[in-house]
Amino acid sequence: MGLVLAGSFILFLVIGVPVGLAIGCSGLLIVILSDFPLAMIPQTMFSGNESFALVAVPFFVLAGDILAKGGISERIVAFAQSTLGRFRGGLSIVSTVASMFIAAISGSGAATTAAVGSALLPELKEKGYDVDFSAALIAASGTIGVVIPPSVPMVLYAVIAGISVAKLFMAGFIPGILMGLGLIAYSIYVARKRGYPAAEPTSGREKWRLFLQASWGLMTPVIILGGIFSGYFTPSEAAAVAVDYSLIVAFFVYKSMDFRKFYRLVVGAGVTSSLIMFIIATSKLFGWGLAFYEIPEAVAKIMLDAVGGSTSLILLMIMVIILLAGMFMETASALIILTPIFLPTILQMGVNLVHFGVLISIGLAIGMATPPVAIDIYVASAITGLPIEKISRPIIPMVLVLIAVLLLVTYVPSIILSLPMLIWGPAGI
Repeated sequence: MGLVLAGSFILFLVIGVPVGLAIGCSGLLIVILSDFPLAMIPQTMFSGNESFALVAVPFFVLAGDILAKGGISERIVAFAQSTLGRFRGGLSIVSTVASMFIAAISGSGAATTAAVGSALLPELKEKGYDVDFSAALIAASGTIGVVIPPSVPMVLYAVIAGISVAKLFMAGFIPGILMGLGLIAYSIYVARKRGYPAAEPTSGREKWRLFLQASWGLMTPVIILGGIFSGYFTPSEAAAVAVDYSLIVAFFVYKSMDFRKFYRLVVGAGVTSSLIMFIIATSKLFGWGLAFYEIPEAVAKIMLDAVGGSTSLILLMIMVIILLAGMFMETASALIILTPIFLPTILQMGVNLVHFGVLISIGLAIGMATPPVAIDIYVASAITGLPIEKISRPIIPMVLVLIAVLLLVTYVPSIILSLPMLIWGPAGI
């Protein structure tokens, strides 16, 4: 039955069936072959969307859209440019730093790429930066959007694994910063090698003015994450607060939002969220088939037997599978499918679930910048007009940098777990 489930899913994908339908059809096939009543199908699917934590998904999606279209991201980018642009290749540094700031608001890699790309790519081109390199750097930096909290994939993983969203969010800070620092180091190397220029120095008064303008946007992650970690509201409530605060800033402070634009953003966020929720519902049926026939346990036994129980080798195998899945599947889909499969293995090896949650988020985030299915590259391509192939070549070294960070945090778990342990203690993680 495991071969039927996996084989039918792969077959549906190959013939072009959308991921959500492919997952659901595979689950449906197992139900029919197992001779279970068809009434269990809608019951199982609806139960997949019953978790209150999933309320955060549509709100974080909408908050990211408001960020990108409400004038908030442009002001954050302008402030970052005034402080970092004076270095050689400073705009490259700004691209990554701005992505890290915006990642702490949007929770989405595509939204981060779109926000930074729209604001910076025209100026990068004007200042003489290679457009393909600039687009690749912004696409690679967009991967940080789902690692630095808030993060939609982390919410989904927390629901599946039954762990705290707040602990996952706290664990994502240091790996996200390391990803950013790695890309900054590479961009500085390329800037010096190619002789990219430095921007004109900005006066202290101008920096202060830009800071004041950007401060409303910079307060967003402080309010969201400060509220979560201080216990004032849950992650789901924080997502709603993020939308409310972003709307207040866009409507009344920056005055860059009107009701027509807001309506379009709500519709777009609704479509995106409904696709994610449909995938979650069909994955619940798929997961029932996995659990009923004990397929994850069988996978765990095979992997443990194959490498003699070596935790290091098994983690390497799992990371390779996650990276490959990220190359061919959308992040939410891959996470929802892979998490139930790998959890028994992870538990048998004694790997911390918070640690693994961050690892799978990073691995699938890297897939967002790795062809053929690379949403961040598609966004950068749409902004620049460059073909996908033109951006895919210079992004390869950046992906290797991100993979190096993934391997580092895989084998040094204290990097991920240090902040959660600081707050909740070793016993609470």
